[in-house]
Formats: sequence, C-alpha cells, structure tokens
Amino acid sequence: MSDNESKPITEDARRLCPECQAGILRLQHLTYFTWLNDELITVPNFPALVCDVCGRREYDPHAIQWLNTLLNPQTGRRALRKNTPPNTDRLRP
Repeated sequence: MSDNESKPITEDARRLCPECQAGILRLQHLTYFTWLNDELITVPNFPALVCDVCGRREYDPHAIQWLNTLLNPQTGRRALRKNTPPNTDRLRP
C-alpha cells in the first residue's frame, strides 16, 4: 500500500492518475456498489478519487474499512465466552 492509499482522502487530495498518466485524480462523492452474498448494496456519497481523463476510481481505504465493519455479520454481536467451570467455593454440599 502506498502513502496515498493509507491516508484518508481529503479535499486537497489531488495527484497524477497512475492508470493513464495524463489525468488528475480529484475528490468526488459518488455511489459505491458492492455485493454482499446475493444482495447488491449501494452506499451514496462515498468518497473516491476519480481521474478526470480516464475515469479511474480509487476509494478511501478508511471508508472501505468502515463499510466492511458495518457490513460484517458479526458486528454488534457479543463474543462467545468459553465455558468456564462453576466456582466450587460457593457450592454447598
């Protein structure tokens, strides 16, 4: 991962397009599409750098990580605890 990919996208994030080497990647907020099993998920206003010549898109890695966390089926569930033996000091014969 390069330095540009590891930092969140900001308004002043502009750089030469690595695909066409002619355009400039500029911040835009667009609709992000992804599949989750058999369902199409759409996320409006998703940050991305888009080339003004070839249209290449680079998505904000922090926004992708946040989205993956939200879409993870385990999010919000409690972690299962291992079975622990009961405290025998409190048990009476």
